Amino acid sequence: MRKQHVFSIFLLVMCCTINAYTQTRIIAHRGYWDKLGSAQNSISSLKNAIDIGGYGSELDVWITQDGTLVLNHDEDYQGVIIQKAMYADLSALRLVNGEPLPTLQQYIDVAKKQHKIKLIVEIKPHNTSESDIRAANAVVRVIDESGIADMVDYISFSEHICKELIKLNPKHRVAYLSGDKSPKELKAAGYWGLDYDKECLKKNPTWIKEAKNLGLTTNVWTVNNVEDMQYFISQGIDFITTNNPQLLKGLLE
Repeated sequence: MRKQHVFSIFLLVMCCTINAYTQTRIIAHRGYWDKLGSAQNSISSLKNAIDIGGYGSELDVWITQDGTLVLNHDEDYQGVIIQKAMYADLSALRLVNGEPLPTLQQYIDVAKKQHKIKLIVEIKPHNTSESDIRAANAVVRVIDESGIADMVDYISFSEHICKELIKLNPKHRVAYLSGDKSPKELKAAGYWGLDYDKECLKKNPTWIKEAKNLGLTTNVWTVNNVEDMQYFISQGIDFITTNNPQLLKGLLE
């Protein structure tokens, strides 16, 4: 009887572990910015993402001409091309909520004070492969020197960037965004996961399962309505990147 009791407890623990592992998790796209007083890729959007919890907060990184890593989605902010600008040209600019355009270091300084979520660092494709590689090395250097490598996942549309990240450290958690490689190709190239647009994964409905069978993580972007969220949850996707983390959290609870 005692052996049966112990075995039952073991099965219960295993089931809970499996459920926790397979549970779809939330990534806040550009932080949780769709909230009063916040803005995309802002410090407040990171703090909001930390408050709501989930797996991580995604952010977009560019490198300036003088080597400062700055957060912004587009290649320019208020008409200033970030990769061609000096940081001094950007430091006085303000986001729509009045915050300064943040640097990666400023973001890290906030993130490292907590242990609830990871940073999902998207390194943006720059205008040359040399600039891509320069940006990748600069980002890794700042992250490693800040001592937060274990709380960072990397993503990019650029193969140059992804290959450089894997070359720098094969243990880097690197996921590819462009959607033009099969799970088998990603595995062979040393990727940690795929991170594809929702329409790409709907057109290739076997890729989530194939990726999982190969030991790759699976992420989908950018999913903002209930129908799509429910679809990808039903497919067993590991992560959903969304502009509406509160809605997704409600579905998962």
